[in-house]
Amino acid sequence: MQTIGRGELQAALEQVERAIGNHLDWYDALARTLVCRLPVDMRRASPTAHRECAFGLWYYNDASALLRAHPAFAVIEAQHQAIHDAASLLLRQSQQGGVDAAAYDAFTDGVGRFRLELENLRAELQTMLGSLDPLTGAHNRIGMLTWLRTQQQLVERGVMSCGLAMVDLDHFKSINDTYGHPAGDAALSEVARFLTEHVRPYDRVYRYGGEEFLLCLPGTEPEASYALTDRLREGVARREIEIVAGQVAIRCHISCGVAQLDAALPVESSIERADQALYRAKSAGRNRTCVWDDSPALAR
Repeated sequence: MQTIGRGELQAALEQVERAIGNHLDWYDALARTLVCRLPVDMRRASPTAHRECAFGLWYYNDASALLRAHPAFAVIEAQHQAIHDAASLLLRQSQQGGVDAAAYDAFTDGVGRFRLELENLRAELQTMLGSLDPLTGAHNRIGMLTWLRTQQQLVERGVMSCGLAMVDLDHFKSINDTYGHPAGDAALSEVARFLTEHVRPYDRVYRYGGEEFLLCLPGTEPEASYALTDRLREGVARREIEIVAGQVAIRCHISCGVAQLDAALPVESSIERADQALYRAKSAGRNRTCVWDDSPALAR
Protein backbone atom coordinates (compact mmCIF):
# COMPACT_ATOMS: atom_id res chain seq x y z
CA MET A 1 0.00 0.00 0.00
CA GLN A 2 2.99 2.16 -0.28
CA THR A 3 1.71 4.41 -3.07
CA ILE A 4 -1.86 4.79 -1.85
CA GLY A 5 -2.63 8.37 -0.95
CA ARG A 6 -4.23 9.48 2.29
CA GLY A 7 -7.22 10.92 0.44
CA GLU A 8 -7.84 7.63 -1.35
CA LEU A 9 -7.67 5.73 1.94
CA GLN A 10 -10.06 8.18 3.59
CA ALA A 11 -12.54 7.84 0.74
CA ALA A 12 -12.35 4.04 0.89
CA LEU A 13 -12.92 4.07 4.65
CA GLU A 14 -15.97 6.32 4.24
CA GLN A 15 -17.35 3.94 1.61
CA VAL A 16 -16.95 0.95 3.91
CA GLU A 17 -18.62 2.78 6.79
CA ARG A 18 -21.61 3.70 4.60
CA ALA A 19 -21.78 0.11 3.36
CA ILE A 20 -21.88 -1.17 6.96
CA GLY A 21 -24.72 1.26 7.66
CA ASN A 22 -26.63 0.04 4.60
CA HIS A 23 -26.22 -3.57 5.73
CA LEU A 24 -27.49 -2.77 9.23
CA ASP A 25 -30.55 -1.02 7.77
CA TRP A 26 -31.26 -4.08 5.61
CA TYR A 27 -30.87 -6.41 8.58
CA ASP A 28 -33.17 -4.32 10.78
CA ALA A 29 -35.86 -4.27 8.08
CA LEU A 30 -35.61 -8.03 7.61
CA ALA A 31 -35.80 -8.70 11.35
CA ARG A 32 -38.87 -6.46 11.65
CA THR A 33 -40.56 -8.35 8.83
CA LEU A 34 -39.92 -11.72 10.47
CA VAL A 35 -40.65 -10.76 14.08
CA CYS A 36 -43.78 -8.73 13.34
CA ARG A 37 -45.03 -11.19 10.71
CA LEU A 38 -45.36 -8.42 8.13
CA PRO A 39 -46.25 -9.12 4.52
CA VAL A 40 -43.17 -10.36 2.65
CA ASP A 41 -41.83 -8.38 -0.30
CA MET A 42 -40.74 -11.33 -2.44
CA ARG A 43 -38.25 -9.16 -4.31
CA ARG A 44 -36.12 -9.61 -1.19
CA ALA A 45 -36.21 -13.36 -1.77
CA SER A 46 -35.21 -13.25 -5.44
CA PRO A 47 -31.92 -14.82 -6.64
CA THR A 48 -30.62 -11.34 -7.48
CA ALA A 49 -31.61 -9.67 -4.20
CA HIS A 50 -27.94 -9.45 -3.12
CA ARG A 51 -27.26 -7.22 -6.12
CA GLU A 52 -30.32 -5.02 -5.62
CA CYS A 53 -30.01 -4.06 -1.94
CA ALA A 54 -28.18 -0.84 -1.05
CA PHE A 55 -25.04 -2.74 -0.09
CA GLY A 56 -25.09 -4.73 -3.32
CA LEU A 57 -25.62 -1.67 -5.49
CA TRP A 58 -22.53 -0.14 -3.89
CA TYR A 59 -20.48 -3.32 -4.06
CA TYR A 60 -21.13 -4.10 -7.72
CA ASN A 61 -21.22 -0.55 -9.07
CA ASP A 62 -19.56 2.08 -6.91
CA ALA A 63 -16.84 0.50 -4.75
CA SER A 64 -13.44 2.11 -5.23
CA ALA A 65 -10.59 0.46 -7.13
CA LEU A 66 -8.58 0.36 -3.90
CA LEU A 67 -11.24 -1.79 -2.24
CA ARG A 68 -11.72 -3.99 -5.30
CA ALA A 69 -8.01 -4.82 -5.19
CA HIS A 70 -8.17 -5.82 -1.51
CA PRO A 71 -8.04 -9.59 -0.86
CA ALA A 72 -11.04 -9.39 1.49
CA PHE A 73 -13.30 -7.93 -1.19
CA ALA A 74 -14.07 -11.23 -2.93
CA VAL A 75 -14.63 -12.93 0.43
CA ILE A 76 -17.14 -10.23 1.36
CA GLU A 77 -19.02 -10.83 -1.89
CA ALA A 78 -19.42 -14.55 -1.23
CA GLN A 79 -20.53 -13.96 2.35
CA HIS A 80 -22.98 -11.24 1.32
CA GLN A 81 -24.60 -13.50 -1.26
CA ALA A 82 -24.76 -16.33 1.28
CA ILE A 83 -26.66 -14.27 3.86
CA HIS A 84 -29.11 -13.14 1.17
CA ASP A 85 -29.67 -16.77 0.19
CA ALA A 86 -30.30 -17.61 3.86
CA ALA A 87 -32.60 -14.59 4.24
CA SER A 88 -34.52 -15.67 1.15
CA LEU A 89 -35.21 -19.04 2.74
CA LEU A 90 -36.42 -17.37 5.96
CA LEU A 91 -38.75 -15.06 4.03
CA ARG A 92 -40.27 -17.94 2.10
CA GLN A 93 -40.72 -19.91 5.32
CA SER A 94 -42.32 -16.88 7.00
CA GLN A 95 -44.75 -16.52 4.13
CA GLN A 96 -45.69 -20.17 4.56
CA GLY A 97 -46.41 -19.76 8.25
CA GLY A 98 -43.24 -20.39 10.29
CA VAL A 99 -39.45 -20.00 10.41
CA ASP A 100 -37.26 -23.03 11.02
CA ALA A 101 -34.82 -22.56 13.92
CA ALA A 102 -31.94 -24.24 12.09
CA ALA A 103 -32.43 -21.96 9.09
CA TYR A 104 -32.47 -18.93 11.38
CA ASP A 105 -29.28 -20.07 13.18
CA ALA A 106 -27.52 -20.55 9.84
CA PHE A 107 -28.58 -17.05 8.82
CA THR A 108 -27.31 -15.40 12.02
CA ASP A 109 -24.02 -17.31 11.81
CA GLY A 110 -23.55 -16.02 8.26
CA VAL A 111 -24.39 -12.47 9.30
CA GLY A 112 -21.79 -12.71 12.08
CA ARG A 113 -19.06 -13.81 9.66
CA PHE A 114 -20.03 -11.11 7.17
CA ARG A 115 -19.96 -8.37 9.79
CA LEU A 116 -16.62 -9.58 11.14
CA GLU A 117 -15.08 -9.36 7.66
CA LEU A 118 -16.46 -5.86 7.17
CA GLU A 119 -15.24 -4.72 10.59
CA ASN A 120 -11.79 -6.17 9.93
CA LEU A 121 -11.63 -4.29 6.64
CA ARG A 122 -12.70 -1.07 8.34
CA ALA A 123 -10.13 -1.57 11.12
CA GLU A 124 -7.36 -2.24 8.59
CA LEU A 125 -8.18 0.94 6.67
CA GLN A 126 -8.30 2.93 9.92
CA THR A 127 -4.90 1.55 10.94
CA MET A 128 -3.41 2.36 7.55
CA LEU A 129 -4.87 5.86 7.63
CA GLY A 130 -3.54 6.42 11.15
CA SER A 131 -0.03 5.38 10.05
CA LEU A 132 0.19 8.11 7.37
CA ASP A 133 1.47 11.62 7.93
CA PRO A 134 -1.47 14.02 7.35
CA LEU A 135 0.58 16.54 5.36
CA THR A 136 2.78 14.42 3.12
CA GLY A 137 1.02 11.06 2.96
CA ALA A 138 4.28 9.29 3.84
CA HIS A 139 4.29 6.82 6.73
CA ASN A 140 4.56 8.53 10.09
CA ARG A 141 6.78 7.28 12.90
CA ILE A 142 4.05 5.20 14.52
CA GLY A 143 5.19 1.63 14.09
CA MET A 144 8.42 2.65 12.34
CA LEU A 145 10.79 1.04 14.82
CA THR A 146 8.65 -2.10 14.97
CA TRP A 147 8.85 -2.41 11.18
CA LEU A 148 12.61 -1.78 11.14
CA ARG A 149 13.19 -4.36 13.86
CA THR A 150 11.28 -6.89 11.76
CA GLN A 151 13.58 -6.12 8.82
CA GLN A 152 16.58 -6.37 11.16
CA GLN A 153 15.56 -9.90 12.15
CA LEU A 154 15.62 -10.88 8.48
CA VAL A 155 19.09 -9.36 8.16
CA GLU A 156 20.25 -11.26 11.25
CA ARG A 157 18.97 -14.55 9.80
CA GLY A 158 20.84 -13.90 6.56
CA VAL A 159 17.65 -13.66 4.52
CA MET A 160 18.57 -10.27 3.06
CA SER A 161 20.40 -7.00 3.50
CA CYS A 162 18.52 -3.79 4.15
CA GLY A 163 19.49 -0.20 3.42
CA LEU A 164 18.44 2.93 5.28
CA ALA A 165 18.53 6.44 3.88
CA MET A 166 17.98 9.73 5.65
CA VAL A 167 16.71 12.40 3.26
CA ASP A 168 16.53 16.11 4.01
CA LEU A 169 15.05 18.90 1.88
CA ASP A 170 17.81 21.46 1.21
CA HIS A 171 17.26 25.13 2.10
CA PHE A 172 13.76 24.41 3.33
CA LYS A 173 13.76 27.39 5.69
CA SER A 174 14.43 29.76 2.80
CA ILE A 175 11.35 28.42 0.97
CA ASN A 176 9.23 29.16 4.03
CA ASP A 177 10.82 32.57 4.53
CA THR A 178 10.51 33.60 0.87
CA TYR A 179 7.11 32.18 -0.10
CA GLY A 180 5.39 31.41 3.21
CA HIS A 181 4.66 28.23 5.13
CA PRO A 182 1.88 27.01 2.76
CA ALA A 183 4.46 27.02 -0.04
CA GLY A 184 6.89 25.12 2.18
CA ASP A 185 4.18 22.57 2.90
CA ALA A 186 3.52 22.21 -0.83
CA ALA A 187 7.22 21.64 -1.54
CA LEU A 188 7.49 19.09 1.25
CA SER A 189 4.39 17.25 0.06
CA GLU A 190 5.61 17.09 -3.55
CA VAL A 191 9.01 15.77 -2.55
CA ALA A 192 7.33 13.13 -0.37
CA ARG A 193 5.03 12.19 -3.24
CA PHE A 194 7.96 11.80 -5.60
CA LEU A 195 9.85 9.61 -3.15
CA THR A 196 6.79 7.47 -2.46
CA GLU A 197 5.97 7.03 -6.15
CA HIS A 198 9.53 6.17 -7.19
CA VAL A 199 10.66 3.71 -4.55
CA ARG A 200 9.95 0.02 -5.07
CA PRO A 201 6.59 -1.39 -3.93
CA TYR A 202 8.13 -3.03 -0.85
CA ASP A 203 10.19 0.01 0.24
CA ARG A 204 8.85 2.41 2.85
CA VAL A 205 9.08 6.17 3.13
CA TYR A 206 8.67 7.63 6.62
CA ARG A 207 8.37 11.26 7.56
CA TYR A 208 11.03 11.27 10.24
CA GLY A 209 10.46 14.85 11.38
CA GLY A 210 10.28 18.35 9.94
CA GLU A 211 11.68 18.16 6.41
CA GLU A 212 13.46 14.83 7.00
CA PHE A 213 12.41 11.44 5.64
CA LEU A 214 13.68 7.96 6.41
CA LEU A 215 13.72 5.37 3.62
CA CYS A 216 13.74 1.66 4.42
CA LEU A 217 15.12 -0.31 1.45
CA PRO A 218 14.77 -4.07 2.05
CA GLY A 219 16.87 -6.43 -0.02
CA THR A 220 19.54 -3.89 -0.93
CA GLU A 221 23.29 -4.30 -0.55
CA PRO A 222 25.34 -1.13 0.13
CA GLU A 223 26.01 -0.32 -3.54
CA ALA A 224 22.35 -0.78 -4.44
CA SER A 225 21.23 1.32 -1.46
CA TYR A 226 23.47 4.14 -2.63
CA ALA A 227 22.41 3.84 -6.28
CA LEU A 228 18.69 3.77 -5.51
CA THR A 229 18.90 6.73 -3.14
CA ASP A 230 21.01 8.80 -5.51
CA ARG A 231 18.57 8.18 -8.36
CA LEU A 232 15.84 9.58 -6.15
CA ARG A 233 18.00 12.62 -5.41
CA GLU A 234 18.57 13.23 -9.11
CA GLY A 235 14.87 12.79 -9.83
CA VAL A 236 13.84 15.35 -7.23
CA ALA A 237 16.37 17.84 -8.67
CA ARG A 238 14.80 17.50 -12.13
CA ARG A 239 11.26 17.95 -10.87
CA GLU A 240 9.58 21.36 -11.09
CA ILE A 241 7.35 21.88 -8.07
CA GLU A 242 4.46 24.30 -8.15
CA ILE A 243 4.33 25.93 -4.72
CA VAL A 244 1.82 28.67 -5.53
CA ALA A 245 -0.93 27.39 -7.83
CA GLY A 246 -0.52 28.78 -11.32
CA GLN A 247 2.04 31.35 -10.21
CA VAL A 248 5.27 30.07 -8.68
CA ALA A 249 7.21 26.89 -9.43
CA ILE A 250 10.64 26.02 -8.06
CA ARG A 251 13.15 23.19 -8.18
CA CYS A 252 14.09 21.59 -4.88
CA HIS A 253 17.13 19.58 -3.94
CA ILE A 254 17.61 16.93 -1.30
CA SER A 255 20.63 15.66 0.59
CA CYS A 256 20.84 11.99 1.47
CA GLY A 257 22.75 9.83 3.93
CA VAL A 258 22.89 6.07 3.42
CA ALA A 259 23.74 3.25 5.83
CA GLN A 260 22.91 -0.43 6.17
CA LEU A 261 20.64 -1.88 8.83
CA ASP A 262 23.15 -3.65 11.07
CA ALA A 263 21.96 -6.83 12.78
CA ALA A 264 24.54 -6.42 15.57
CA LEU A 265 23.38 -2.97 16.69
CA PRO A 266 20.14 -1.42 17.96
CA VAL A 267 18.03 -0.12 15.08
CA GLU A 268 18.46 3.40 16.43
CA SER A 269 22.23 3.11 15.91
CA SER A 270 21.79 2.27 12.23
CA ILE A 271 19.48 5.28 11.86
CA GLU A 272 22.14 7.41 13.54
CA ARG A 273 24.71 6.19 11.02
CA ALA A 274 22.46 7.28 8.14
CA ASP A 275 21.96 10.60 9.90
CA GLN A 276 25.73 11.07 10.23
CA ALA A 277 26.09 10.42 6.50
CA LEU A 278 23.34 12.97 5.85
CA TYR A 279 25.21 15.52 7.96
CA ARG A 280 28.30 14.91 5.85
CA ALA A 281 26.26 15.45 2.67
CA LYS A 282 24.91 18.75 4.00
CA SER A 283 28.39 19.86 5.09
CA ALA A 284 29.88 18.96 1.70
CA GLY A 285 27.55 21.34 -0.14
CA ARG A 286 24.12 19.65 -0.19
CA ASN A 287 22.32 18.04 -3.15
CA ARG A 288 24.42 14.89 -2.86
CA THR A 289 24.35 11.42 -1.37
CA CYS A 290 26.89 10.25 1.20
CA VAL A 291 27.42 6.78 2.61
CA TRP A 292 28.40 5.93 6.16
CA ASP A 293 31.52 4.02 7.01
CA ASP A 294 33.95 3.87 9.90
CA SER A 295 35.54 7.17 8.84
CA PRO A 296 32.59 7.86 9.87
CA ALA A 297 31.06 8.96 6.53
CA LEU A 298 32.58 9.39 3.13
CA ALA A 299 31.09 11.40 0.27
CA ARG A 300 30.79 9.94 -3.19
